Amino acid sequence: MCSVQVALALAIFACVNAGYLEHGLQSGGTIEHYGGGLEGYAGGHEDHKDYYAHPKYQFNYAVHDPHTGDVKQQYEERDGDSVKGSYSLKEADGTTRIVNYKADKHNGFEATVSKIGEPKIEYQEAAHHEYSGHY
Repeated sequence: MCSVQVALALAIFACVNAGYLEHGLQSGGTIEHYGGGLEGYAGGHEDHKDYYAHPKYQFNYAVHDPHTGDVKQQYEERDGDSVKGSYSLKEADGTTRIVNYKADKHNGFEATVSKIGEPKIEYQEAAHHEYSGHY
């Protein structure tokens, strides 16, 4: 997956976890999410209980695979409407990309991207084949 797709996927994940895209996703898009049946019209508002649980989590992971060269890590935490985290990965050119991000309902999604190291470009000479006169 290219780096832009990874960044976009993480941005969407952060927005969903911050509650910006919750309508229809957490409820499966059912009509009950928008008020339910007839109890709203029959004066059932007095019995309404809000079962909102304060969202709070944190996670991290890291991969270091010398066989494939895959080196990456991520950390994220959420407390209510605020999500923040960072991830880093080793690019094909030898540099390390670091992305720090945060999202909340006031500022939206914000990310800062930095690179560490100098790109290393390796050139390989093309193989030289002698023509032998036949195939």
